[in-house]
Amino acid sequence: MQLRTLLPLTLLALSATTFAKPLVVCTDASPEGFDVVRYNSLTTTNASADVLFNRLVEYNAQQGKLVPSLAERWSVTPDGKAITFTLRDKVAFHSTAWFKPTRPLNADDVVFSFQRMLDPNHPWFKTAPTGYPHAKSFQLDKLIKAVVKVDNRTVRFELNQPDATLLPLLTMGFASIYSAEYAAQLAKTGTQEQLNNQPVGTGPFVFQSFAKDSAVRYTANPAYFGGKTGSERLTYAITPDSNVRVQKLKAGECQIALGPKPQDLQEAHADARLRVITTPAFMTGFVAINSQHKPFDDKRVRQAINLAFDKVNYLKVVFAGSAIPASNPFPPSTFGYNKAIKDYPQDLIRAKKLLAAAGLGNGFDTTIWVRPAGSTLNPNPKAGAELLQADLAKIGIKAEIKVIEWGELIKRAKAGEHDLLFMGWAGDNGDADNFLTPQFSCAAVQSGTNFARYCDPQLDKLITDARSIADQKVRAANYGKAQQIIKEQALWLPLAHPTAASITTSNVSGYQVSPFGRVDFSKVIVK
Repeated sequence: MQLRTLLPLTLLALSATTFAKPLVVCTDASPEGFDVVRYNSLTTTNASADVLFNRLVEYNAQQGKLVPSLAERWSVTPDGKAITFTLRDKVAFHSTAWFKPTRPLNADDVVFSFQRMLDPNHPWFKTAPTGYPHAKSFQLDKLIKAVVKVDNRTVRFELNQPDATLLPLLTMGFASIYSAEYAAQLAKTGTQEQLNNQPVGTGPFVFQSFAKDSAVRYTANPAYFGGKTGSERLTYAITPDSNVRVQKLKAGECQIALGPKPQDLQEAHADARLRVITTPAFMTGFVAINSQHKPFDDKRVRQAINLAFDKVNYLKVVFAGSAIPASNPFPPSTFGYNKAIKDYPQDLIRAKKLLAAAGLGNGFDTTIWVRPAGSTLNPNPKAGAELLQADLAKIGIKAEIKVIEWGELIKRAKAGEHDLLFMGWAGDNGDADNFLTPQFSCAAVQSGTNFARYCDPQLDKLITDARSIADQKVRAANYGKAQQIIKEQALWLPLAHPTAASITTSNVSGYQVSPFGRVDFSKVIVK
């Protein structure tokens, strides 16, 4: 066995007797729930996995590597078909009004957290009405043969084949570790749905309450293994309008605003009361074209949409220079990026010829789905949708814009109800597979995260094979071929790779913007 041991998490050093001021974060939308394994939106991950839970391992974006979390170390067998994790000792689950743990975290909790998603015969498997999108997309049920308790502090993942992406995948929100003891308590009383409404984790904050479209409230976890948090109380003030989020910052009603518009950043730079924090984002904004809806089942129609769109103008209007144009599903800095692929140029004549060849010379009617509020991946949804609508009209496509509340939009898009869908995707660990498997694999059509609804055996094999290949050159070659198919089939209208940014008040310290859209407020201090 090759043993890999990393240094433990750095403990937070604060005053032993006092907390700093409460922290209020202005966010853009309500989470879908708090049972994070059931969902795939970043909004939900931020409100659940990032503050309430921990994973076996985490990805440190600053260091660019995996680091310990609930597992203090791990080892991989030479054949790559087994990974053994040694758990930290005496990690406490949250003690709440609805649950009082009688023991610390142990291997039973890890086994429960994964077997629940992987085993259709597990008593908790059917408690997720819409299934487990990430586990399904990444085909973890086919990859993981068993999750075995060796002893209370040791868990072994036995795999059917080696997989170069599994350890990075375990840093994602869906891999959060739940309390098996709490689950047993809920099952005994027939109240399993409480797991989604009254969550219990090991994270830096403890859930208190949630009022949809208003606020999520948390208190500090006094027994957090990572040390004392910077604030005794944390509140997510749900504020869909970006301008209002900035006004709340200026008024002192919140100390951090997520997902600001580019124009907000320009104003904040000039305000001594505010600070702007940015980093290149491992994200892509795109319009998904539903290949299961006619006439989008014809690639000529999908190509025509790409050719009709003026991306240069879109980036100028919507991002104001805070993003680079997207040609491929993931950013150019990603391993395996195919630099040979060029963007579709705006060419209305060619677009009209393609529509005519597809028997649609007189155009057709369709819909554009978009969320109401701006975000990092789509700072101005209304403006972007109107620009696309106007460009499509130039080639005879009459598109109706439908503004749909975020939670409803995600739910219906996963069911494949959309035609054209403004969407974005944020990777969690810097790997190309973090985009390709959930967005373009056949399994992801079933789980709902493949918003293009496209299943192609050749593309699926390239993606799947790359996961089990250790040779980086061969993996890169697979990814290059996969991107070529995606481009030629015009499954997306790729839009932008944005800059991730947040605005804080000047009295905030300890906060960093993640390129993956994740949040960590455990070390944030409001002076």
